[in-house]
Amino acid sequence: MGAHIATMAGGADPYGSIPNAALAVKGESIAWIGRAEEAMRAASARNIPQHDVRGRWMTPGLIDCHTHLVYGGNRVAEYERRLGGATYEEIARAGGGIQSTVRATRAASADELRVSALRRARRLMSEGVTTIEIKSGYGLDLGAERRMLEVARGLGRELPVSVRTTYLGLHALPEEYRDDRRGFVDAASGPWLEAIAAAGLADAVDAFCESIAFTVGETEQFLAAAKRLGLPSHVHAGQLRDVGAAELAARYGALSADHLECLSAAGTEALARSGTVAVLLPCAYFMLRQTAPPPVALLRAAAVPLAVATDCNPGTSPCTSILLALAMACTSFGLTPEEALGGATRNAARALGLAADRGTLEVGKRADFALWDIDRPAELCYALGANPCAGVVYGGRLRNDS
Repeated sequence: MGAHIATMAGGADPYGSIPNAALAVKGESIAWIGRAEEAMRAASARNIPQHDVRGRWMTPGLIDCHTHLVYGGNRVAEYERRLGGATYEEIARAGGGIQSTVRATRAASADELRVSALRRARRLMSEGVTTIEIKSGYGLDLGAERRMLEVARGLGRELPVSVRTTYLGLHALPEEYRDDRRGFVDAASGPWLEAIAAAGLADAVDAFCESIAFTVGETEQFLAAAKRLGLPSHVHAGQLRDVGAAELAARYGALSADHLECLSAAGTEALARSGTVAVLLPCAYFMLRQTAPPPVALLRAAAVPLAVATDCNPGTSPCTSILLALAMACTSFGLTPEEALGGATRNAARALGLAADRGTLEVGKRADFALWDIDRPAELCYALGANPCAGVVYGGRLRNDS
């Protein structure tokens, strides 16, 4: 018996499904996809090794396209404060929030950051994740930011998982720059960015364009500097307020605009024109007890591609389960299971600039795929707390996640 393959490549069949199918791998790439009977005949005739997956479902390897996986400490005390009625903004303005993680991250050694990040990465990998994006942003000085990005790069060498690194240069204003906001933006957009780019530590940049973070003008300065260096961008946009961040992301052709709980029709239209992916982060929405979800119907009607990610971070989404994020995207934001799974495969790859290489099961693409003990793909969004992942092939090789 062959696999039931959800190619996620689109087409008339839901999930791009091919029942009782097989997939052939050559090196690190997919060489052939088709019916199991045909594959068995060809493989037997040529003495090619065969692996019976016993009727399991196969999907592309999942992609978590927005995480803050490398950090020091935790923010459980602030979680308790929020449960007691304090808002995220109140905690941030009082010197907590991101600032507390900055202090813990600066105090942590590279090895301490590595050990805690390895633990979080392995949890994601156990649920079929084969590509992870990791942002910096908790260092807020050149040395600490470099250390975070170096640790993130190292994870990709140490683990059988692809890591894309993002320099989140504008995340929060560090305490030592409280009276020199312009100086910080100039440093983060100038010599720090240049040093990180020259060292090859970042695949992209990101900025938190928000009422409690950085203005449209400050963010534009940063994005323009990155563009001159050839680095693509992401933007944290519209999480708490609509300040025009989505329009700015679109203007710079950003790979993604992330959060988008607060998004206007004009912002939606701008994203549609630019092809920027809307990355939805339902776990942060849940943890902050927000009540106005992203305008999914508006985004869907405008054909803006929708991705889904964990936003794994210590403050607003201490989540290392991509399957939980998929479930929340369906129940909290109204995505269909097919849209949610497409958001962690096809559109997540697009959000990282990797659509030509992964995110769907197609000939010529990288042989990253997961096997699942499920009856239908919607189970990946349905069974809360379950992990039906039965195996992962990464780059054409069976991965051991133990």
